[in-house]
Amino acid sequence: MAPKKCPETQKSPDVAVLLKSKSRRSPQELEPEAKKLFVQGPELSSLQIPPRSSSIVRDLYQQKLGKATWPSLQQGLQKSFLHSLASYRVFQKAAPFDRRTTSLAWHPTHPSTLAVGSKGGDIMIWNFGIKDKPIFLKGIGAGGSITGLKFNHLNTNQFFASSMEGTTRLQDFKGNILRIYTSSNSCKVWFCSLDVSAKSRVVVTGDNMGHVILTNTDGKELWNLRMHKKKVAHVALNPCCDWLLATASIDQTVKIWDLRQIKGKDSFLFSLPHRHPVNSACFSPDGARLLTTDQNNEIRVYSASQWDSPLSLISHPHRHFQHLTPIKATWHSRHNLIVVGRYPDPNLKSCVPYELRTIDVFDGSSGKMMCQLYDPGYSGITSLNEFNPMGDTLASTMGE
Repeated sequence: MAPKKCPETQKSPDVAVLLKSKSRRSPQELEPEAKKLFVQGPELSSLQIPPRSSSIVRDLYQQKLGKATWPSLQQGLQKSFLHSLASYRVFQKAAPFDRRTTSLAWHPTHPSTLAVGSKGGDIMIWNFGIKDKPIFLKGIGAGGSITGLKFNHLNTNQFFASSMEGTTRLQDFKGNILRIYTSSNSCKVWFCSLDVSAKSRVVVTGDNMGHVILTNTDGKELWNLRMHKKKVAHVALNPCCDWLLATASIDQTVKIWDLRQIKGKDSFLFSLPHRHPVNSACFSPDGARLLTTDQNNEIRVYSASQWDSPLSLISHPHRHFQHLTPIKATWHSRHNLIVVGRYPDPNLKSCVPYELRTIDVFDGSSGKMMCQLYDPGYSGITSLNEFNPMGDTLASTMGE
């Protein structure tokens, strides 16, 4: 008799669901369709549809005349983009894994290519702009969960990966392992996150014991220090000042470090205490702000001008449990917007009956809800959501 499959592998989850503007019609033409998507009945009445924006041509003309500042022009562009979100639809999907998705990364120079990792260690390299089948790299199965993915900016046919298998490595699209940066050699220690700086040519990774390891891209270890009391869930290098490192931990802290001055666990620049374990800490594209997501119901935005006090606190349901890929809020690649999956919590006072598992978009400055995306055909919990570098396509993965 064939062995019974565990519940997690009985259903192949939808992976990398992509949302993109359906057409180039005007917002006025698309608005009725948008309302069909967002307002299906009484239970959807709370979903947000952004207001119609003013003409971008007019805003550009006003800026040219000196009657509009650059920030106001940026705000106008953002309003126009938000209104276009009402026309976003699922237009591509894939379900190649027998376990839930655990990581997601966009290619830095090919806006239609992304990499997705699974709990079984499988990796899919998908160029949805062509008809060819995605590249599929088979993992080891149980214990091989891919915890972090980054494309190699110096060779875009390669990628970095961290895993519960106990390694941080560089691979090519054929699955060949080109270099191993860290190896735990123990089933009790694994790597939970990674980031890479092409400019400084360094790789940083965090493990489940609170250590952070820095190596150069040639594989030489620069240091290995215990920076947190518990698992380092996320590491992020500042995109503009890549000597600035943020680490997020389930010890309920986020720490800011200067890589040029690290001497030990107490040499952090700032420690940002949270009320719950923290899933992620992401710098904004301009490097001026930091976005953190805890394991309960709070998203925070910090400013570089005042790291020790959050600029805004956003109440948002995204609680954590063992068999769910941790929900992580991310920045839009071009606008001051935050995107995050919703996991309704009946214990919260703000929860309403039949609340949907939407993808929520917030203003990065005010923390105000700007838009919610939902498709009845994809009602799972979208743990990972990320816009491509062009900012016109959203990839979402269901982490159940």
